[in-house]
Amino acid sequence: MIASQSVLRRPLLAAVIGASCVMPALAHADINPNFFGYARSGIGSTSGGGSQTCFKSAGAPAKYRLGNECETYAEIGLGAQLYQQQDTTFDFASRVAYVTAQDNDDESLKDDDNNIALREMYVSGTNVVSGLPGASLWAGKRFYKRHDIHMNDFYYWDVSGPGVGISDIDVGTGKLSFAWTRSSGSDDGDGLFPDSGQQISDDTIDARWSDIPVNPGGSLELGVDYGRSSLSDWQKDYYDDQGVDYDDGDKGWMGTIEHTQSGWFGGSNTFAVQYATDGIITRDGNAVGRGSGALRQEGSMWRVLDSGQIWLAPDKLDMLYALIYEDKDMDDNTGRKWFSAGVRPVYYWSDIMSTAVELGYDHIEPQGGVNGYDSGDHHLTKLTLAQQWSAGRGAMIRPTIRLFATYAQWNGDAYTDARQADSLDTTAGPNNVDIDDNNGLTFGAQMEVWWGS
Repeated sequence: MIASQSVLRRPLLAAVIGASCVMPALAHADINPNFFGYARSGIGSTSGGGSQTCFKSAGAPAKYRLGNECETYAEIGLGAQLYQQQDTTFDFASRVAYVTAQDNDDESLKDDDNNIALREMYVSGTNVVSGLPGASLWAGKRFYKRHDIHMNDFYYWDVSGPGVGISDIDVGTGKLSFAWTRSSGSDDGDGLFPDSGQQISDDTIDARWSDIPVNPGGSLELGVDYGRSSLSDWQKDYYDDQGVDYDDGDKGWMGTIEHTQSGWFGGSNTFAVQYATDGIITRDGNAVGRGSGALRQEGSMWRVLDSGQIWLAPDKLDMLYALIYEDKDMDDNTGRKWFSAGVRPVYYWSDIMSTAVELGYDHIEPQGGVNGYDSGDHHLTKLTLAQQWSAGRGAMIRPTIRLFATYAQWNGDAYTDARQADSLDTTAGPNNVDIDDNNGLTFGAQMEVWWGS
């Protein structure tokens, strides 16, 4: 009897082993990788000598980008749908970003001016939560429902990072989404931490109600973001010993109301109003709705934005436009008012060739306590003419190859005697204009491409 059972087990064991060898092959047989991404690269020079200068007003969160980008930048993404059973799916996505100084053939990513970063690595499951058809559960590191203005690459609502959430819950009138994301920062600006490598963890809770129909072709999105620093016990003790009051500055919230209109002169328009408080306002840069890593940052911010694309002449002339006003009022006088306006009309000679003109203006009115740039009012105007060859008609069609010439004018000296920021932001690219110049001219060529999703 024992022998008989042993004989019966052999073919069964062989079948199990064979199936285990075949299963990985079967599991991967139906996986179709999704390749997606974005890239730009080119070459440019500055009139008077040197590589391309990029013109950005000191203290401004963004700059108008056509003919005004000085780096090679790429985001390379790979993903796949790993499971599907009826309406239930599991998807994986990853994205790595590269940036180099656009100087040489061989530019090592370990050099100071070059960098490589992991931007996304997450899994989402759609229709995996019973009772919430169409909703997606996700976890990992990801770009999360980012809102931006393409013309100046200005992200005004972006809580991306490692996190978890459930999105697009159908509530009949629109969809609800909830997420918890994390970002880390350092409050070592005053030399408080004994080890500058110690990071402060910031948690952000994001809640959104989107796709609310309000008028023909128009929809509303409402959102609230609450961010707070998550201090360890020893960090609290250390700050208490230093006499630092972090009860208000370590937290804050931002509210957003946004209206999107389709069919707007053949294109679309987006209008948004935002209000933010205290620790969710980035000290020197752009407030996007997530914690900033600053414990003593108290104040408020108002922001109004309008942007879009319209067709002035069908299939012949379209235009991107942007209008921004931001008032960042900080208790320590490090805030500023920022006004920005820009237009980019594009004329299409054919399905492939077009001519673009971009005019952008930024005005900065800093509070009295700013450091690192001109403390008086200053402004910058940038004008670019570009001849383009693209894969079709439309301001958002890519890939594109363009030749460009850019002229900029600003008030005040470009840099201090130490070539630090004064009227121009030195982090925008090589500062190859003279210290006391108030205008500059650049020219060059660039490619830009995006693909996939």
